[in-house]
Amino acid sequence: MKASNQKVTEDLFVHAPLESNKSEILAGTPVTFKSEAWRRLKKNRGAFLGLITIILFSFMALAGPFFSENSHMDQDLALSNLPPKIEGLEWLGFDGKDVNGKDQYEAREITRNFWFGTDEFGRDLWTRVWKATQISLFIAIIAALLDLIIGVVYGGISAFYGGRVDNGMQRIIEVLIGIPNLVVIILFILILEPGITSIILAMVITGWVGMARVVRGKILQLKGQEYILAARTLGTSNAKIIWKHLLPNVMGSIIITLMFTIPTAIFFEAFLSFIGLGLQPPLASLGVLIEDGYKSMRFFSYKLIFPAIVISAVMISFNLLGDGLRDALDPKMRK
Repeated sequence: MKASNQKVTEDLFVHAPLESNKSEILAGTPVTFKSEAWRRLKKNRGAFLGLITIILFSFMALAGPFFSENSHMDQDLALSNLPPKIEGLEWLGFDGKDVNGKDQYEAREITRNFWFGTDEFGRDLWTRVWKATQISLFIAIIAALLDLIIGVVYGGISAFYGGRVDNGMQRIIEVLIGIPNLVVIILFILILEPGITSIILAMVITGWVGMARVVRGKILQLKGQEYILAARTLGTSNAKIIWKHLLPNVMGSIIITLMFTIPTAIFFEAFLSFIGLGLQPPLASLGVLIEDGYKSMRFFSYKLIFPAIVISAVMISFNLLGDGLRDALDPKMRK
């Protein structure tokens, strides 16, 4: 086959058409840090199950009391100590029978059912459990948010300015750490009247220390990085360095610490209520219900079982979610 001697000239060479508006379009969907973190979180079955459980129990804490016609404070001694009864779930033990196998609803000629039973004052435990969950979550979340605000501000200032400021502020933290946390909380509640506000303030007194130490450690690690030094060289103000460069990179550790702070606050509130230093009647928290159920668990075990299941599920879910967020937001920490 003979080779062609025809030369390629400029009129024979035609450039492919190039559309300038499509030259920089990405072939696929761009992957952001948030979308990648959400993808990793969904792959963690335990963390995702914990997230669903938290959402479910939060919804029930808000809407659960409205599913019953009884208020959490309505008392009727004629309805005292009724076992739980749910139509269709008798095979699961919700049959209204006491420890002796006697149907208390038929014996007392009671026509309506109480899904979680009643306490010694005839109060509906269904509404009391979900109202108590609402109060416990409220106390824990508010205390955790206050710990977040105080800890981030305190730890951030201490690490960013360093030197004598850091040394002085860290001495204060060392003093607070040296005092047992439980002793401080109990003394504070004994000074004030037991209630929601006093419990929150008591937990915040030393609760912010852990958050402050985490934030301080991360900022000390980051403020020597090249991009921070470059920002200083360009004349960037301290406020802009903190808000634009440091805090966004510390946010992952802050969120993780916050997720572990909430179950700790729930536990402290339940413990204080269990030893009699928590909420006082007619208010109720999960700790109060557990303390009441503990007194009569031998004959009325359902009074203890339901609040114990709720508080255990909530605390485990927050811990699972915290582990999942740690792996999703900081993959380097994965084992």
